[in-house]
Amino acid sequence: MRFDIITLFPEFFSSPLQSGLLAKAIARQIAAVYCTNPRDFALDKHRRVDDEPYGGGVGMVLKPEPIFAAVESLPSLPRREVIMLTPQGETMQQGLFRDLATGYDQLVLICGHYEGIDERVMHLVTREVSLGDFVLTGGEIPALALINGVVRLRPGTVGKVESLKAESFEDGLLDYPHYTRPAQFRGMRVPDVLLSGNHADIQQWRREQQLQRTQQRRPDLLSDLELPKPEN
Repeated sequence: MRFDIITLFPEFFSSPLQSGLLAKAIARQIAAVYCTNPRDFALDKHRRVDDEPYGGGVGMVLKPEPIFAAVESLPSLPRREVIMLTPQGETMQQGLFRDLATGYDQLVLICGHYEGIDERVMHLVTREVSLGDFVLTGGEIPALALINGVVRLRPGTVGKVESLKAESFEDGLLDYPHYTRPAQFRGMRVPDVLLSGNHADIQQWRREQQLQRTQQRRPDLLSDLELPKPEN
């Protein structure tokens, strides 16, 4: 899968893309990530990519010409999505990551800066995505989060596929608690059911913990979830 990041700060991605599962996925050619700097397509000798907003106001606005040229310089794969990272977009969720991981071969991620981007750039965009209801200094952090969330769902990135099926949000619930050795640590003991070896009891306990955690921390998720009705 190909990721093209349109960013004024390509160096931001150097370390994250060379660490952990992302680095392994890139080495295995599960994903390929390229950064394109709009400043390389600026039209004046000062390589200017922003200007004052029409109508007045504070701050600067990213100009359309360098961004259009940057996107148009990229190869275009058949299943391509051009994504603007903006607080005005749909919020990142696991379902979005699944859709992008399975439905596309190329994601072009446009990272904004300053007060915003010239609205005409939206003619290039096929989807707007937000990290949440807050404002950051630019789109690089959301872009990295999106790449991470999508790449880990691509076949071959995570060693045990089963682990992806038992995570928070995969079935509409939060994850259950996890424990490992030692069985007792500073007076805190692993629940007896996990030491019992009874897989049916363990599965039931984990499901109950998922429901309990979701009710306590994210009750909004339960309103959209169709839970099986108890047997008579």
